[in-house]
Amino acid sequence: MKLIMLGAPGAGKGTQAKRVAEEYKIPHISTGDIFRANIKGGTELGMKAKTYMDAGQLVPDELVCDLVADRIQQDDCANGFVLDGFPRTIPQAEALDVALTKIGQKMDFAIDIDVPDENIITRMGGRRACLSCGATYHVVYNAPKVENVCDACGNALVIREDDKPETVKKRLDVYHEQTQPLIDYYTKAGILVSVDGTKNMDEVFADIKAVLGK
Repeated sequence: MKLIMLGAPGAGKGTQAKRVAEEYKIPHISTGDIFRANIKGGTELGMKAKTYMDAGQLVPDELVCDLVADRIQQDDCANGFVLDGFPRTIPQAEALDVALTKIGQKMDFAIDIDVPDENIITRMGGRRACLSCGATYHVVYNAPKVENVCDACGNALVIREDDKPETVKKRLDVYHEQTQPLIDYYTKAGILVSVDGTKNMDEVFADIKAVLGK
């Protein structure tokens, strides 16, 4: 079972990808994890990626796809895998298809966690973080006992820069410009399935399992 998880920042695709991986005993693969593993292992591909990252540049699509292709051919991917955060663009999707074709494989599903922008802005804007101990909260879903005070260590809670409405809006704009076209790409390929990401996490996961047929 080979899956791609799609969804805007804050839609919950990372959470669902991890649950799918655990449920179906397949690896949860993110490009960040691949970069770290290859750099730590000192592989040729990892060292190439590191030169770009050290220079503050984006790793080229071709190299990212080589790293992903190398990862999905490892033994633990024999029964499938779930890709989280890749591909992000049409060129990456096309390169992934080419890489898969070379090894006689293809993706089974691209699952889009669909959440309206206004929901995401509200959801992420409600997050609060403790910079002292790392605990995280949400004013609606997981509120601290005392407003803006960390339950664990008693220090003040803050809104991270990434969670401020104006920052979230910018990230969503980038997503719609670069990644949203993947919805059309995988629709044409006949493998896209959308699930309602406004439901609670357990309901979303149940909908995904219904799609996967197990």
